[in-house]
Amino acid sequence: MANEILYEVDGRIATITLNRPDQRNAVSPELAAGLGEAVAAFEADPEVWVALLTGAGPNFCAGADLKAIAAGRGAGLSVEPGGFAGFVRYPRTKPVIAAVRGFALAGGTELVLGCDLVVAGSDAQFGLPEVTRGIVAAAGGLFRLPQVLPRARALELIMTGERMGAEEALRLGLVNAVVEPDQVLAAARALADRICQNAPLAVRESLALARDAMTLTEDQAWQRSAQAGERISRTEDAGEGPRAFAEKRPPQWVGR
Repeated sequence: MANEILYEVDGRIATITLNRPDQRNAVSPELAAGLGEAVAAFEADPEVWVALLTGAGPNFCAGADLKAIAAGRGAGLSVEPGGFAGFVRYPRTKPVIAAVRGFALAGGTELVLGCDLVVAGSDAQFGLPEVTRGIVAAAGGLFRLPQVLPRARALELIMTGERMGAEEALRLGLVNAVVEPDQVLAAARALADRICQNAPLAVRESLALARDAMTLTEDQAWQRSAQAGERISRTEDAGEGPRAFAEKRPPQWVGR
C-alpha cells in the first residue's frame, strides 16, 4: 500500500487516512492506488465491520491533484474497480463513515458522497468547483449531490462552484453530525461503535437495499426486501439475536 494511504485496524473498525497533508490530501495516482488497495483490504477482512475515511492534517481532501493532471498523469487518478481515487464506485458491502475536517472540495466532496455517513468538523467546507477550472465533477458529484440536497441548492452549488459550510450541510442532510474539528475522529468512531453493536450481515443487507431505494420500483423493493430477509434468516446471527433477547444478555455476533 502506498505511503499516501495509512490503514489501521482497531477492533472491528478500520481507519483509512489520506496521507498527503502538504497537498491538502489531493488525489495523486499513488493515493488512488493505495486507497483502492485499502478498501479492498477492508472488504476482504471478515473481522472488520466498519471503516472511517479521513485526511491527515487540517483538511480532508482538496480533490484531484491538478499538477498530476497537468503533467499528463490524470489517467492514474482512476483505479478499477473503484474509479476516481479507487473509491467512489467501489462495490462495497460494508459501511464507511467520512470524518471530515477542513476542505472537502471537488473530488473531496465526491469522496464524501461515496461514503454512507458523514461526521464533519465545524471548519468543514464542501463544494464542486470544477466548473471554475473548465472541467466537470465526473466522479459522482453531479448526480449524487442532487440526491442528497434539495435540488435547487444542489444545482446552485454545481453551477456556481461555490462552497457550503458544515452547518448548512448538516441542516440540509449532507452530514450526520457537526463537532469541533479536534473531535471529528472520536465522534466518527463513536458512530462506528454504535453500528458495530448490531449484526454485521443484517447491517450490510439493510444498507444495500437502502442505497438502492431511490432507483427501485415498489415491486422491486418488496422483492429485494424478501430476498434480504430470506438470506439473513439462514445466518447464525439471526438465531443469536432472539436468544440473547430472551436470555437478557448482549448478543454475541459472529458475522455468519
